[in-house]
This record gives sequence, structure tokens and C-alpha cells, in this order.
Amino acid sequence: MFQARARSGSKLTVVYDAEGKEIEAESREDEEQNVKLDETIDLLLAAGYFRARIKGLSAFDKIVGGMTWCITTCNFDVEVDLLFQESSTIGQKIALVEKIVAVLPRMKCPYRIEPHQIQGMDFIHIYPVVQWLVKRAIATREEMGDFNRLFAVSQFNKHNKLPEDERFQANKLTSMTNLQNIKRTYGPRRKYRRLQPLSDADEEIRVQSTLLEYGRRHAVSRHGDSETQSKQSEDGSAGMTEVKVDTAKEEQRIKELMGSMTSTESQLGSSVTASKVGSMVFMQSEEIKKASEEYVQKQAEQTAEKPGTVQHHRKLVATLQKQVEERRNKQEVLEVQYKEKKEDYTVIKSELDALESLDEQITQEMNKIEELENGENKIVLDKLRELVAVNDSIKEKEKQYKQKCKEELAELQKELEQMEVAGGESEEDKERNSQIETQYNTDKSKMHKMRLAIAKKNREISSLQRRIDEVPSRAELSQYQRRFIELYNQVGATHKETKQFYTLYNTLEKSKSFLDREVNLLNSIYDTFSAGMSSDANKDQFLKQFEQIVDGVKANKAKLEKQREVEKMKRDALNDQYLDLLEKKRLYFKTVKDLKEELRRNEILMAKMAEKES
Repeated sequence: MFQARARSGSKLTVVYDAEGKEIEAESREDEEQNVKLDETIDLLLAAGYFRARIKGLSAFDKIVGGMTWCITTCNFDVEVDLLFQESSTIGQKIALVEKIVAVLPRMKCPYRIEPHQIQGMDFIHIYPVVQWLVKRAIATREEMGDFNRLFAVSQFNKHNKLPEDERFQANKLTSMTNLQNIKRTYGPRRKYRRLQPLSDADEEIRVQSTLLEYGRRHAVSRHGDSETQSKQSEDGSAGMTEVKVDTAKEEQRIKELMGSMTSTESQLGSSVTASKVGSMVFMQSEEIKKASEEYVQKQAEQTAEKPGTVQHHRKLVATLQKQVEERRNKQEVLEVQYKEKKEDYTVIKSELDALESLDEQITQEMNKIEELENGENKIVLDKLRELVAVNDSIKEKEKQYKQKCKEELAELQKELEQMEVAGGESEEDKERNSQIETQYNTDKSKMHKMRLAIAKKNREISSLQRRIDEVPSRAELSQYQRRFIELYNQVGATHKETKQFYTLYNTLEKSKSFLDREVNLLNSIYDTFSAGMSSDANKDQFLKQFEQIVDGVKANKAKLEKQREVEKMKRDALNDQYLDLLEKKRLYFKTVKDLKEELRRNEILMAKMAEKES
């Protein structure tokens, strides 16, 4: 197996074969593919998939994760975990991509794409699909946002009320009562009443008669009016005459209908006439009952204040203005209460934010401590916890001791005051005071020593904590290793590219020198050709010189052929050495993998042994 030399415009990248082994393969750099990759990543970031910003992820992980996120946002089920395993094998990648491709037809995606195109990072065909998915995800998110907003508003309106709604509900009953009064006052009133029912008349006559009872004089149009008007437009002056005749007939019919009616205002307060009784005889029993109720109601309204008068209207206006003033005062009180509640809410919210930030800081510190707790520094952390507990207990004891000393001092001062009031000090009191002074000095020296011991313990704790912070964790070591490997690969690629440039320059320089020598040789041959062919002697001399030139060229050719063979042999030797190094690299990765597995098993066994011992 020979490693092919990298061509210009290509690079060696690390890929994985079917067995999951790392191998280096040559991949061609396509500027259009790189441009489409950048545009695809920008699309995903604009849509809200910020995982694509992580530099440690490969392009495959970003694209597959972004497509899965878009499909899930569009409310379609796909059997793919967003936190899928990174650096998967080819089989796992194709199986993962097939699940995504199977969902696209159900979403009615207008673009078709194959799993091997996504696995092979064909961004020219991936970009339209991602662009369509992003548009679909944004549209779905807007629809769901509107729906959620409306649902939230409806739920809020079910269980809560705004100040405007409460004011509306409070004013609704009064407003409805006022509106009913206004409708009752300014509603249509019957001015005339028929003396005899129009049972035999057609519907048009009955409609016009009913309108006349309420004081509305409207001429009812007939079905043939449109035809008549069209004929009038043709006949000219004859049509105008017919219109006047129809108007006169309509006025005559209105007068006839008005002649068969009597005014209701003249009947209010008057006795029941014979014609009125005769008209009521023709009504049915229900109509008679309704007429009697209406009569009693009108009688009551007549005795009370008549609605529709100027005094009644002014009274209603004054009542409404008074209600408006009361509502305004109530609104001002509610606004003041609202401002107070809003200020209380702002203060409580600021306190809540401070508590949340403090809780978040405590959680972060606890997470850092849990990350530091591993097999290497677990003993140090346990010792540190014990020292912290001892420190807390010493502080608590010191606090209790100070409190006790203060209480004893207060009692002694009280006794001293009592003794001073009673009289001079006795010998026993002086001896007791000296003992107390001695005990006080002894306790004070002990407290000073304890403070020194606490300070020493605190310095030891700080020293141990600094030592713990100086030791990197496994996550940090793995991150450092990854960054060093990336830097090494980058430096190696730059060195290789620079070396290729130097080699290319030297090769072109040698080619140029050989071409210059060839051109000079041809020019000299061309210059001496005419003089050499002038005579036989010159011709022979010219041929001898030409043969010498040919022999020199052949010697140079043989020398270069020999040099090429030597370089070829060096290349083959380096290639064999490179293959040996690749084999060692594979063995190294396999050994590291086995070592990690054994370390993991060792940690599990150590944990089990620790559980059994405890």
C-alpha cells in the first residue's frame, strides 16, 4: 500500500473506515463547497440553531443536528437524538441520515436528496434543503407563537381581569339601564290607530298602513316601477305625465288610509268610545288582553312625569354627569393604587432577581466542586471538608464563649454596682475580684492562641485550595490535548504546504535553467550554421562540434536519470517508513483506547470496593 502524493488544491484529512479506524485520505478542496457550507451554517444560526457555533463539532454534526432541529420545530417526528454520538462510523452516519431523508417526503419538501450526499458533505445539494427547512421552521414557529399568544391571552382572561375590564363591568349595568331608558324615551310611538282591521287588504296596503300608524309617510314602490321608468325614459314628456298621475294616486291612497284612522293622543285620558269598542270586538282575546295592559301602562305614564320632555331630559343628563364624575374619582383612586402596587412589584422583582443570581452562583460553585472531586484529589477534598467543618465548629464555639463571657461580665458588673451601693469592698470580695481577673486573663490568652490556631488552619486550607486549583482536571487535560493536536496538525499542514512551495520553486528554477541552456545552445548553432556550411573544412568542424554537444547532452541526461533513480529510492524508503509509522499510530490509538477502558473498569472496581468497605 503506497500513499499517493497530495495534488495541488487538495489536502489530507483524517477520516474513519468501516471498522472505525482513523486513516488519512486525500480530499479535494472546492471553493464553491466551502461557500455553500458557510451559507448553510449562517442559515442555521439565523434560524436559532446556535449549536452550529461550536468550533469543536464537525460539519456533519452541525448539518445533521440543524436539519433534525428544523424537522422537530416543524412538528414532525424523527427518530434521531439531537445529542447523538459524535465521530460516528460511516454505517452509523448513513443510518442516521436515512431517518432524516425519510421524513422529508412527508413534509412535502420540493427538493430531493440522497443519504450519501449528506454523508459525503455535498453542500451544493444540501443547501436548498436546509434553506427550505429553515423557512418552514420559521413559518411554523410564527404560527405556533400566534397560537400560544392567543391561548395565553384566553387563559389570562378566564382567570384574571384587567382594570379596564373591571371598570367596564362596573359601568355596564348602569350604562345598559340608561340605554334602555333612552330607547324607551326616544323609541317609535304609535300616533294613529285603525278603526277597522285590514283583513281583506293585500300585504302592500297593510305595510303602508302600519307605517302610517307610527307617523311614517313613505310611498311603497311596486314591482312594475322599473319597467315604467324604462318606458318613461323612452317616451319623454309622456313619461313625466304618467309620473305625476302615479304620485297623485299615491297621495289619494294615503289620505284614504289616514281617514280610516284616529289619533291616539286624543284618545289618552278620554273615555272609551263606541268605535273603539267596536274595533276591539274584532280582535282576538290575546290582543284584547294586550290592549288592556297597554292602556293601563299609558295611564300610569300619564300620571307620572311624561318622558321626552325637556325637564326629563335635563334630569337624565344631570344623573349621567354625576355618575361620570363618580367614575372618574374612582378611576383616580384605582390609578394611585395601581402605581403603589407597581412599585411594590418592582422592588419584589429586584429582590427575586438578586436571589436568583445568588442561587445561580451557588449552583455554579457546587458544580465546580463536583467536577474537581475525582479519584486524584478526593482525599484532599475530604480533608478540606473536615478542616472546614472544624473551622465552623471553632467559630461557633467562639461565638458561644463570647456570649457566655458577655453574660458573666454583665452579671459581675451588676454585682459590683450592688456592692458599691452597699458599701466598701471586703477582703473576700477583693480576693474574688483578683481570681476573676486572673481567670479573665487566662481565658483571654487561650482565646488568642485559638485565634492563632484558626489563622494557621485557614492558611493551610488556602494553600491546599491553591494546590487543588493548580492541578488540571481530566476535562481540562483532554481539552488541552485536543487543542495541542489541532495546533500540531495546523503547523504540520502549514509546514508541508511551505515545503511543497519550496520544492515547486526549485523544480521550476531548474527547468528554467535547462531551458535557458537549450535556448543558448540553439542560438549558437543557428549563428555558426551559415559559416560552417560555407566550405567542406568548416562543415566537418561544425559536425564535430555538434557531435560533442550531443554527447554532452546525453551525459547530462544520464546524470539526471541517475539522480532521479536515487530520489525515487529515497521516496520509496520514506514511504515504507511512513507506513510503519501509520501502523505504530494505529497501535498507539488502540493501546490508548484499551488503557482508557481498563482505567474505567479500575474506577468501577475501586468504587465497588469503597462501597463494600463503607
